[in-house]
Amino acid sequence: MLIISWTNISGPIPSFLGELKNLTFLDLSFNNFSGSMPPSLAQLRNLSGLRLDRNKLTGSIPESFGDLTPSLQYLYLSHNQLSGTVPRAWGGLNFTSIELQRNRLEGDISFLFGKNKTIQIADFSRNMLQFNLSNVEFPDSLSTLDLNDNRITGSLPEGLTKLDSLFLNVSYNRLCGRIPVGGRLQTLDYTSYFHNKCLCGAPLPDCK
Repeated sequence: MLIISWTNISGPIPSFLGELKNLTFLDLSFNNFSGSMPPSLAQLRNLSGLRLDRNKLTGSIPESFGDLTPSLQYLYLSHNQLSGTVPRAWGGLNFTSIELQRNRLEGDISFLFGKNKTIQIADFSRNMLQFNLSNVEFPDSLSTLDLNDNRITGSLPEGLTKLDSLFLNVSYNRLCGRIPVGGRLQTLDYTSYFHNKCLCGAPLPDCK
């Protein structure tokens, strides 16, 4: 394990870290690293956790990151200034927790989900993601889904009613239609849903 966290270390993340082949956990969070993410980190084939969150990283997610190791379960890239899209190949990985909030990411992330996944925590809030949520299938394991402050369209899928311990926030998007009835969806505060195009039904005002 290599943990360099909560320091004032700055400059680019050194690419030689990709040569530390035995690393199972790399944590460089809460620093002042800047520049782009080094493509060489994708060479760490034994990683189960990677934390680069809360730095000043810019640019897109490297193309090499489309080939991250299948052993990677915990990925935290939040609170940076990353742009571009999420690698499509990540749809073949099975994260336990993925947090990409507070960046400038665009496009679709629906391929990260599916009935066969075991993802528990997914936070993509405060980006510029744009996709249709209507037909996305979520796994039974999902306990936190935060999509607030994006450009997501469509309606809330009925499958969300089957998740009995779900924390959900879809506020500040472009969603429409009736909030499905069941599960925890009516027990959440209205702030989990407000500021959408035309979502309606409890806990928001009734549909006209």
